[in-house]
Amino acid sequence: MSVVSWMIGASGLPPGRSAMPITNQRAAAHAFLGELYADTYFPDHVLDRGRAILLRLCERIEAERPVDLAALYVLTRAATEEFNLLEAEFEAAGSEIETVAREEIGADFWFVASAYGFPDADMEELIATRDW
Repeated sequence: MSVVSWMIGASGLPPGRSAMPITNQRAAAHAFLGELYADTYFPDHVLDRGRAILLRLCERIEAERPVDLAALYVLTRAATEEFNLLEAEFEAAGSEIETVAREEIGADFWFVASAYGFPDADMEELIATRDW
């Protein structure tokens, strides 16, 4: 198993499935990275890992219950670091996190923030540690 696979969470669960059920109904029903799945340029097996990162972010928010934006940003920045590692897998599959992907990923981070009671979160702050 590669270091990237380990960091991203090769959990043995089916793609996109999380270890803990998401209790927030908006988040549980959301089609994370939906626009990217519709585009064959983005490989599904890598998108599955990205979706898993977003689901783990939801799990962490539910477990840690951040009380303010600063606490939320700590969680979203950690998830962003996971996406930074995922860039290598996109490249290995002949793809990359480019403009469309950046916008979709950023929008999903903002969706998560909003779904968990932080509609005033700044999308750029949510993904401030990105290198894509």
